[in-house]
Amino acid sequence: MAHEQAHKLAIFRGNLKFKSNVSKIWGVFVVLSIITIIEVALGILRPDFLVTHKFLSLNLLNWIFILLTICKAYYITWDFMHMRDETVGLRRAAVWTGVFLIAYMVLLILIEGDYIYEVYKHGFIKFDF
Repeated sequence: MAHEQAHKLAIFRGNLKFKSNVSKIWGVFVVLSIITIIEVALGILRPDFLVTHKFLSLNLLNWIFILLTICKAYYITWDFMHMRDETVGLRRAAVWTGVFLIAYMVLLILIEGDYIYEVYKHGFIKFDF
């Protein structure tokens, strides 16, 4: 019989510990729910400061959405998909591939979006929507 390894029952680098797997699942669910509630509240309220100020041709509100979504993806992968319990090599392969893919996709979206905006702004093609 193979020895079954117990899952670690802590999140936030051991700062929040749980007594069982079920309580840990509910704890991670609450953390993910709080992040989602923050995203929804920001999407509904759309604070002027976050919409009008830009960083790399994207308003700050969109950057917050991107960062919160990456945090949610991290915790889903780390806790629900049990990446925490895998070997270091597998964790790095999965995480770094995702990090570089997300960074590449964000860069492409920013470059293409800015190009399209500039084309419409300078009147080469008129806005028709």
